[in-house]
Amino acid sequence: MKSRLVVRPLPLALACLLWASLPGHADDWPQWRGLLRDGVWREDGVLERFPPEGPPVRWRTPIGPGFSGPAVAGGRVYLMDRAVEEGASADMEIRWDYRDKTQGHERVLCLDEATGKVVWKHAYPCAYETAYGFGPRATPTVCGDRVYALGAMGDLWCLDSAAGRVVWQSNFVRDYRAAAPLYGFASAPLVDGDRLIVMVGGEGQVVMALDRHTGRELWKAGTASEPGYCAPLIRTLAGRRQLVVWHGDGLMGLEPESGKELWSVPHHISLGIAISTPAIADNRLAVSSQYNGAMMLEFRAGEAVPTVLWKASGSSAPERQWKKAGFNTTMSTVLLLDGHVYGVSLYGETCCLDGNTGQRVWTTLQPTSGGTEPRERWSTLFMVPHGDRVFIWNDHGDLILARLTPAGYQEISRVHVLEPDMPSTGSGGRLVVWSHPAFANRCLYVRNNHEIVCMSLAAPSHPLGSEGNRNQEPAP
Repeated sequence: MKSRLVVRPLPLALACLLWASLPGHADDWPQWRGLLRDGVWREDGVLERFPPEGPPVRWRTPIGPGFSGPAVAGGRVYLMDRAVEEGASADMEIRWDYRDKTQGHERVLCLDEATGKVVWKHAYPCAYETAYGFGPRATPTVCGDRVYALGAMGDLWCLDSAAGRVVWQSNFVRDYRAAAPLYGFASAPLVDGDRLIVMVGGEGQVVMALDRHTGRELWKAGTASEPGYCAPLIRTLAGRRQLVVWHGDGLMGLEPESGKELWSVPHHISLGIAISTPAIADNRLAVSSQYNGAMMLEFRAGEAVPTVLWKASGSSAPERQWKKAGFNTTMSTVLLLDGHVYGVSLYGETCCLDGNTGQRVWTTLQPTSGGTEPRERWSTLFMVPHGDRVFIWNDHGDLILARLTPAGYQEISRVHVLEPDMPSTGSGGRLVVWSHPAFANRCLYVRNNHEIVCMSLAAPSHPLGSEGNRNQEPAP
């Protein structure tokens, strides 16, 4: 009798591409945090450690500024940036609480995955009134022949992924009277079948589903003081498939088909900065925010509302002595692995917590600033599990290969990839890279405010493992 593969519906309607995860095949990274939106890289044939000279760079392409991470699908790389004409009027103070005002164009860029050359670009005028007004925030979402891109001021585009032709367009402020958040609209759109799920904000419409083919409104749900900046996701919890949303006032679960609320847990977040995607495993969900610390929920069979197992804050001051519980992450990844929670507190304190209690198991500064004294405010790590290892991208522009276990932090190797080039208001205006990387085709794709780089991470036995520089693309 032949075995049969049973596939559950996927958030990006990509069940037909599961074959790509089989040994020997390459995976795409078509949206925020990858194929399944869980931040896990599943390809084989990846190197065990970095060579002394660093992995080979396949190409570098100049781009404009922005926080939008790359999406990789169908031999193309998609991202957003911003172009401001020299001498254009601007009022920028680079403060966490000041809405910079600039005139310019947002752009959706499509690059050839093999060479980095620009295939097409879609540009549109967009005046900014947002803190850290450098460029767009959200990673594009690619589904077949469509790419969905959300700009910082609420411009939502459905474009033909092959040529960049506009299929339909909406603007959250104009069409739904939503207020632009302090840090702009940042939640990557989510495809679920024929629905496009987006975080909008406003009375009764903190989250909304649109017909992804036409942009027509299907349903809207939820009210919150702030929509937050966290991307929505779909998971099966306690046996029920549901849309999970984290906004400025708490978390809630909804029926993806109708928007009907299944549960909600109040958890007010200061300044609405619900940013990091919830970590979900084994019917548990962990979140963390800058001022309100970490929280663990547990979904139990037969119970309508999840149980709050614990809340723990590490405070928002540098830890001159390591705290005993919790951590306060700003935008770093939160991981839930083998019953433990891993994350980064406000000044780079990288922590392991006991998943049952929230108590700290260990703390280190090694992947962030190093040393023994926390000194870099808003330190950020984007962590991507790969087998029993984790690829870590820090805001210094380093790629780190490490193991995270309850026994401690074990660094395998590290390579410097990009120069940090965005001023931060923390730690005396140090320069940072605050963009989530993509991992696809056994490669790393990562950008700063000036360029995007593709670096091969293929094992030496793989054809990509011996590639060097393939292209230096002129500025688009």
